[in-house]
This record gives sequence, structure tokens and C-alpha cells, in this order.
Amino acid sequence: MPVWLKVVTAVVSVAMIGGIAFAGFWFLRLQINISKAPLNAGGGNNEQVSDATGRMQILILGSDTRDGENAEYGTADDSRGYGKSDVMMMMDISEDNKRVSVISFPRDLLVDIPECKDEETNQVYPARSGVMINEAMAEAGIGCAVDTVNQLTGLEVDHFMMADFTAVKELSNAVGGVEVCISDAVYDPDSRLRLPAGTSAVQGEMALAFLRTRHAFADGGDLGRIKAQQGFLSSLTRKIKDDGTLSDPGRMLKIADVVTQNLTVDEGLASVPSLLTIGNRLKDIDISKVAFVAVPTTPALADPNRLQIAEPAGSQLFAALRQDVDLTDPTAPSPSPSETSAPPTAAPTETAPPLPPYDKAVQPVTVANGTGVPGRAQEIVQALISGGFTQAGQFEATAVEQSVVYYGTDFADVAADVAAVLGIPAAQMVPAPNIAGVQVYLGTDFTTGITYGAPAALPDDIVNQTAKDASCQQANPALIVQG
Repeated sequence: MPVWLKVVTAVVSVAMIGGIAFAGFWFLRLQINISKAPLNAGGGNNEQVSDATGRMQILILGSDTRDGENAEYGTADDSRGYGKSDVMMMMDISEDNKRVSVISFPRDLLVDIPECKDEETNQVYPARSGVMINEAMAEAGIGCAVDTVNQLTGLEVDHFMMADFTAVKELSNAVGGVEVCISDAVYDPDSRLRLPAGTSAVQGEMALAFLRTRHAFADGGDLGRIKAQQGFLSSLTRKIKDDGTLSDPGRMLKIADVVTQNLTVDEGLASVPSLLTIGNRLKDIDISKVAFVAVPTTPALADPNRLQIAEPAGSQLFAALRQDVDLTDPTAPSPSPSETSAPPTAAPTETAPPLPPYDKAVQPVTVANGTGVPGRAQEIVQALISGGFTQAGQFEATAVEQSVVYYGTDFADVAADVAAVLGIPAAQMVPAPNIAGVQVYLGTDFTTGITYGAPAALPDDIVNQTAKDASCQQANPALIVQG
């Protein structure tokens, strides 16, 4: 072998060994950084999902824990147990990787928390009603927050990511600051936020203060805080896309290192390849299709200082999410329930002799509410009454995925007319000899409107902004700095 070839071979070998060692070092470092916790706390999604394909929901949490480096923001008494979720957002990635919806849940929102089990201690905590949503993980851990969101929305969260205060500071430093805008100069002594009017680049402590402040924006409430957080994330998204960070391995390693040191994820996401796969899914999405939304709310009847879901807007939003509607363009086609799930059984196909006419007003028709939306059956009963079935009744039932019209012996013709009133396909009519008359069993595929399969109605202006939009927050008049 010529000397020059030996030299070249040696250099290439050393380079390859060095590259493998470098990659191995970073893989192990990032893997060691990751902390993990159970996805659920007694219910929810037990299915294994593919990180590379398929629709995916990730619950993103910001913890208010004061342990370790977070002690400077308060005492341990300020965040009992596992800590509360200072921020709660659900990121919904479409199957075709062309859009993302980020849904924010106000921390003051009153919800029902299901029974949850602490997987570390095996202690079971009973279900509770009318509790602030940020309390969900304080006792039984992050999985209880996941189960609460599943119950509230009718979706099944696939993964979660929880970061603490330090993660926010380090991420903002790693990207070289994030531009934010505010209408007037403000100072909030509680969060230590101090900003001039106009646009500023914030990082480190000031970035954290911008996201934490409870009083600096709008009327000093939770909804103004959410809009500011969404504006921050929009700006961060634009910067990462414009800088080409997602396509730059060096920058990605730097960001991954600082984030994973302060990140807790579920077991299914607790690997470097999984995190990289999800990052790869996001890198080519048009930022005009990254929609930021806040759950519609209204002051709670039980406590005007808290919030509750505003109806019907809340149910409309959750129904649209379940139907995979493009929130930036609700008129765009999306898979209909009849296309995405098979009927429980095929309808009879044999030809039957014509039946004599019947009187709709005396037919026994009941509506079973299996949608998970309280009071949903009443709307369908009214539609049936308008259609002539004046004896329609209703009751609450166990939640199911698909709506079905069950009918008893000699009621096939009545069932067909009931299904026609509601637009339910004939393939979802099922004979059930034990049922007296006809029963419409509503599923989670029919939570809004009176026509099955119709596009979900959405509240006006449900999208606060997209990642393409630069927004300027309105300062709270009480904290404006004069001069």
C-alpha cells in the first residue's frame, strides 16, 4: 500500500472514531439529562403511539416547584407535593405534519379532577369537583394533570413535557433572547418584570419574569397572561425558524442540552431519538399554521375570581379538536367520523316488505348522552321533537366513541326516520331486541349541532394568533411606569 494511502486511511479512521465518540458522548449526555414520570395516574391513554407518524397531542406543563435552583422564587410551601402547573398548554400536531394547535388552559379554571393514583407511593386520591386545574398534579403527580385534560377535552394525550423556571431562563439564553412587545413601560414588583414601551429582547431572568407575571398585562388576570405567553412562544418560533436552528445540529445540541437538564417527560418520550423525531416533525411546518388558542372561559358562578368553561364555545372547541379541524381555516376538509371509525356492525341489507305508516308522536324514542358533554342530550331531544317525535326522552350514559341508533323488534322504520332527522348514516343503525322502541346513543363524535358529521361550529376569533403574527401586549394601567 502506498504511503500516501496509508496516511489518508489513518486520518479517515481517526475522524470516524472521533465522530462516533462525539456522537456517543452527546447521546449519553442528553439521555442522562432526561427525567421521566408516568403518563397517567389511573386512567387515560394506554396505547403506544408512533412518534414519527399519526396525530399526536403533547401536554406542556410549567412547574412552579421551588426546589433546587428554583428556591429563589419562593419557599417550598408555595408549591406543595409535586408542585402546581404554573403553565398548561396542549400541543396538537396534525397527522400530515402541516399544522399545530397550541391550546392554553388558564390556571384559574375550575374543573373536575378524576380519581388519581400516585404511582410512586400507590396512594389513591379521590375525584374532586370544582377544583383549579393547576391543582391536578399537586398530589398524585403529572399523570393526574394528563388524566384531567383527557376528561375535560375528550382527547387522549400521548405525551407530556414539564419544565421548571430554570428551563425557561436557559432556553431563552440559548437562542440569544426573544423579542416581545408591550404598549407601555411597566414594572411588576412581584415577578420583577421591568420593560420599556415597544419591543425588547428578553432572556434569562427577564424572559422568566415576562412569562410569570400575573399582573402586568391587560386587566391583570390570567387571560392577559396567557396572551403574553402565546406572544412569547410565537416570537420564539419565528426566531428558531428564521435562524435555521432546527436544521443546525450544533445549535440543536446546545438547546437540547439546556432543555433536557430541566425537563421531565413520560416514559414513552424519555429517549433522545423520540425527542429528535418530534423535533423533526415540527421543523417544516408553516408558521402561519401554528395556531395559539385559549380555552373559552367565563367568570365562575361559584367564585367570580375563578373561571369556568364558557358554553357552548368550550364544547365547540373540544369537538373541533376531536374532529381534527384546522383552527386557522375551519372550512378546510377534515376526516369525517364515518371515515375514521368503522361502524359497530353492518346494517341489514336484505329487502323487507313495505311497512304500514306509523304515528311519530307516539313512538318511544330515547337519547342516551354518551358524549361526555353535560346536557348535550337536550339539544338532540329538541331536534327530534321538531321532527315529530314528541315522546323523546333522555338520560346520561357511559361515554362512547361512535354514535349509534339502536332499535327494537318492529321498529326498523322508526329508527330509519330518527336517523334521517339527525343525519346519522344507515350503517350506524343496529337492531337490539332488548330495547323498547328506538334509542339514539350519542358518542364523542356528535358533541355539537343537530346534524351528525357536520363541520364543528367554532366560536368567532377562537385563534388568538398564529406564530406568523407579531403581537404587542396591552399593559395593565395599574402597573404602567410614567415618564
